[in-house]
Amino acid sequence: MEHKTDKWLIFLYGVFAYIVGLTGQIWFILYISDWNVVSNNVDMPQEISLGMALLIDIALILLFGLQHSGMARRGFKRMVTRMIPKVSERSTYVLLSGVVFIVMCLYYQPIDGYVWKVENGWLKWLLEAGFVFGWGLSVYASFIINHFELFGLEQVYFYLTGKEAKPIAFKEKQLYRYLRHPIQLGVLMGMWFTPAMSYGHLVLSIGFTVYIFIGLYFEEKDLVREMGEVYADYKKRVAMMFPFWK
Repeated sequence: MEHKTDKWLIFLYGVFAYIVGLTGQIWFILYISDWNVVSNNVDMPQEISLGMALLIDIALILLFGLQHSGMARRGFKRMVTRMIPKVSERSTYVLLSGVVFIVMCLYYQPIDGYVWKVENGWLKWLLEAGFVFGWGLSVYASFIINHFELFGLEQVYFYLTGKEAKPIAFKEKQLYRYLRHPIQLGVLMGMWFTPAMSYGHLVLSIGFTVYIFIGLYFEEKDLVREMGEVYADYKKRVAMMFPFWK
């Protein structure tokens, strides 16, 4: 009975982590959007000095990068699984990712002024469409490679039901036949396609862009180490994020 209770607790923890992670990501998307859905957004009036705003914003971007890339490294995973069940390692990553997104939405500091601001016409709608398409691309690409495994739900569900998780086989299918990292491409589109690019938004977009390329550098090193020639060959043949640019 106790063992079954432990399984349920781990499963519920995974569900809770998924909800927090999803909430954080959705909040962040709305926070940087031009829709004014949430009470605060990246384009609000500046409230503190430019220097202090930049200091806080860069610190938050660094926090995001360290959490996302640091927790994805094999050494960190080994350390974490000494303290928590291995099956809940991914859920913990997702939970803390959601928390970091929420912290960014609450404490990121807007910076006055705009690089560009398109208020009407076909260009505004084109930029809005690019924003929606980018985030939609990321979500769709996550389902191609198994969204629920990526977000930790599959692991805790299999643990609860006693099913054995199958090893993840590397497959080139759908978008992944043409791009190695369509999820990250979608994020870049979501960060840069906006009718109103404030200076605060610009700092955030630049920070995320730098993080994505640094993060992918380390991720691909891990993938080559784990999969060997299979991934090395894939890397040679298939573009990273932009077709025809490997």
